[in-house]
Amino acid sequence: MTKTEQANKLRAGQGFIAALDQSGGSTPKALRLYGIEESAYTSEAEMFDLVHAMRARIAQAPEFTGDKVLGAILFEMTMDRDIGGKPSPAFLWQERGVVPFLKVDKGLAGDTDGVKLMKPMPDLDPLLERAVKAGIFGTKMRSVIDAANPTGIAAAVAQQFEVGQQILGHGLVPIIEPEVTISIADKAEAETLLRAAILAQLDALPADQEVMLKLTLPETANLYESLVNHPRVLRVVALSGGYSREEANARLAQNRGVIASFSRALTEGLSAQQSDAEFNATIAKSIDDIYRASIAG
Repeated sequence: MTKTEQANKLRAGQGFIAALDQSGGSTPKALRLYGIEESAYTSEAEMFDLVHAMRARIAQAPEFTGDKVLGAILFEMTMDRDIGGKPSPAFLWQERGVVPFLKVDKGLAGDTDGVKLMKPMPDLDPLLERAVKAGIFGTKMRSVIDAANPTGIAAAVAQQFEVGQQILGHGLVPIIEPEVTISIADKAEAETLLRAAILAQLDALPADQEVMLKLTLPETANLYESLVNHPRVLRVVALSGGYSREEANARLAQNRGVIASFSRALTEGLSAQQSDAEFNATIAKSIDDIYRASIAG
């Protein structure tokens, strides 16, 4: 029943998805923005302890509940640790009403045809089995589009859906994330190509399968409306992609049916040096701003 409850919450709920899934490569930057310099830790283990403390602080903030936060994407190490004395996925769902997701990709391969595909994931099946046991609802995986190259974009989307089928086979819902880099000159053209490639893959899915999509906020408002309304799509969420929270929220509000799945824009303004009262007030405002932009479209 839990899976059905979670799917219904994601399908019909008002709110957004918090991305708390910075990995080894992006963790030092996330900690630096949080006010913790690299000189504060001497090993990867210490670094991950610090970033877990940050994530746990966010997840335990009074406003971080299913009323406005529909789901949260976790890094593998977060899934394996506790928050508030419970395994992180159980804490999120049982204590907060927030649906847990897991980031499963292992980073990006090099440039090919204007895109960066995902690195191979030879250990994906065992990871997915662990995720199911831990009470995870779905997964997230990211590739990157750096040019309006039809060959590259088709390859990136095909890879996403191929791995997505593997994830669906474990009873999990994949979040397909082919991110378009916000700074490229041909961003609008890349997004039009991306929409066509995704539609072709969605149309080929069996009738009983659903995926979620995580997409860069488009240059043209409502460009992805056909994806939002597609019967194989549970929800379309948007990444902030380097936009400030203010700009990301403004763009998001212009896109009907799309909700946020922000990482940096969510944690903007948070600091390890803040008192709990200051921290909780800052995250409460962030949550409220992103929530309002998510329900405005």
